[in-house]
Amino acid sequence: MAHTTLFSAPGHANVLIEDYNTGGLAVQANQHVIVHGDAGMILDPGGHKVYSKVLAATLSVLGRAKLKYLFLSHQDPDIVAATNGWLMTTDADAYISDLWTRFVPHFGLDHLVASRLKSIPDRGQTLDLGGCELLIVPAHYLHSCGNFHVYDPISKILYTGDLGASIGVEGVEVTDFDAHIVKMEGFHKRYMASTRALKAWVRMVRGLDIEMIVPQHGLFMRGKPMVTRFLDWLDGLVCGIDLMEDVYRIPPSSKSG
Repeated sequence: MAHTTLFSAPGHANVLIEDYNTGGLAVQANQHVIVHGDAGMILDPGGHKVYSKVLAATLSVLGRAKLKYLFLSHQDPDIVAATNGWLMTTDADAYISDLWTRFVPHFGLDHLVASRLKSIPDRGQTLDLGGCELLIVPAHYLHSCGNFHVYDPISKILYTGDLGASIGVEGVEVTDFDAHIVKMEGFHKRYMASTRALKAWVRMVRGLDIEMIVPQHGLFMRGKPMVTRFLDWLDGLVCGIDLMEDVYRIPPSSKSG
């Protein structure tokens, strides 16, 4: 499986481990690794079906560095299902919203590693990755009620989980934003829960120096003009409950008529 280096500088690298689910029944998902000095983090490592291959690919990317963190943006199985395997085979700690620490064990978390499942407070936090201070920023209700993103200040990459996801695409990078909208729009209208939350997130991240938006599904967006286009598009998008109030009706009986 190919790796795509998104950023590289002395002592620091951001690597996309390209999807192992292509052609299968499971949703397409990207895994990402950040390495700084002798420490590494994998973001949203995935489920059981891809675990062994993603682990091998991650160890290859890490080289002599050690895996320090698993970052779990929210509770979906395409993110957390293989958490036990990662904790059993590495010394890493896993970080997830405080809302989900009692739910992840349902995927089979062994008691021997339970203490290494760490909670993130609603306001977010920072994580020290070998001397690089990563920002864990709130993204609640986009789409999960306990949801976070990662900002790397060295590469200036914002890892956005399901926000920015695109469906039914080929390649790794957006080259034509206008043509790409159709690949994002339906997903965002349905999976992003709240227009108000979306606008609050956009206001927050405009305060970051972002060179790249990197989602968990589909293609990434590179360069400040592309990032600005994406943020402006989100700022004008109506989504979630604001589009679905008329769905809240008692379904008609199948015996009627």
